[in-house]
Amino acid sequence: MAIKIALLGLGTVGSGVLKIIKNNQKKIKQTSGEEIVIKKALVRNPAKHQNLANEVELTTSFDEILHDSEIKIVVELMGGLHPAKEYITAALKAGKNVVTANKDLMATFGSELISLAANQQCDLMYDASVAGGIPILRTLSTSYASDIISEIQGIINGTTNYILSQMSEKGLSYEAALKMAQQLGFAEADPTNDVTGKDAAYKIVILSKFAFGTKIGINDFTIEGINNLQDFDIRQASRMGYVIKLIGIAKNIAGKLFVEVAPCLLPENAIMAHIKNELNALQIKSQSLGTAIFTGPGAGSSATANSVMSDVIAETSNFVKQINGRPFSNFSRIMKLTSSEDVKYPYYLSFEAEETLFALSKLLSKLEIPIREIKRIDKKTVVVTEDISRRQLQDLAIQDSYLRANYKILQ
Repeated sequence: MAIKIALLGLGTVGSGVLKIIKNNQKKIKQTSGEEIVIKKALVRNPAKHQNLANEVELTTSFDEILHDSEIKIVVELMGGLHPAKEYITAALKAGKNVVTANKDLMATFGSELISLAANQQCDLMYDASVAGGIPILRTLSTSYASDIISEIQGIINGTTNYILSQMSEKGLSYEAALKMAQQLGFAEADPTNDVTGKDAAYKIVILSKFAFGTKIGINDFTIEGINNLQDFDIRQASRMGYVIKLIGIAKNIAGKLFVEVAPCLLPENAIMAHIKNELNALQIKSQSLGTAIFTGPGAGSSATANSVMSDVIAETSNFVKQINGRPFSNFSRIMKLTSSEDVKYPYYLSFEAEETLFALSKLLSKLEIPIREIKRIDKKTVVVTEDISRRQLQDLAIQDSYLRANYKILQ
């Protein structure tokens, strides 16, 4: 008996799923226990997909899919919050299992949809929603099931990593690097979610739930992108032996959860400093396994489609065994978020040169900010601090109008 599925969306990822099923059917059947067949695909304009019309039935009606009793799994690849949420909700209520690669949706409405899936005894899997080419959510829910994670951090947005790589290695301006990323298809025509850090924030919300069992929202923590990053700071970081990366962090600090997305300085000999262009990397620190690093493509049709298919195969296997309805991750607990005094890191600070070194040193001393290094370069002042709290940094920003950039230094 073939398991029939439907795709909601037939863009690059949907086409990748179609290709994988076509080329790897023998292994898929051996792994899942049944042949998997794409019966229908929901598209806005069938004329644009006529080259695939012989491989899958195209439809513009979601109701056709919803009321087709042969379809057991719905794969949502549309993106965005609406109508994706309504379609997934309807599919689950109709008793269909669901796979999605939609990070925005799962970070925003994940708890509601997970609860609905459990009530309906349906599977809802979303491994492809974070770091498409790295099976990180499944790894967290299985390989780390008995381990205690203390920190997860990483490069989880390929667009910004590509831009930063071009700025640091080729000396391109932010604008030129962004334009190149768009020309190569690594950045959307409207890159706002990527460059402001919002895309990475959605992903760290999902990762925090899997790593720490705690539900948070993107309004619960600081999000800073790369859109205000200056060429000067890229160059100066390099001179000092660092590389700037956009990093998402979720960390247990004395029983409280610290979460943030922001540009950070990494030592140039750190493994993640060498993760370039559109690649992603995640570093997990845990009680039993110590430090482990996972790398791979963060997006792209093949990488994301492979993660989607892993979920489809898992749900098919569950269907064959009649065990659908188990949560993707059972781990759940309540953790309070850290205060601005709880989190301490060394910082890279840069100031406009109008301020004298004497006046700046005096202010830093008053705020009990210990100085590791201070120097004037290119008509600007650069300071590297020892560990300071976010509260101290906030006080400095209030009292010193010349502060123009501040980035954590990760060891």
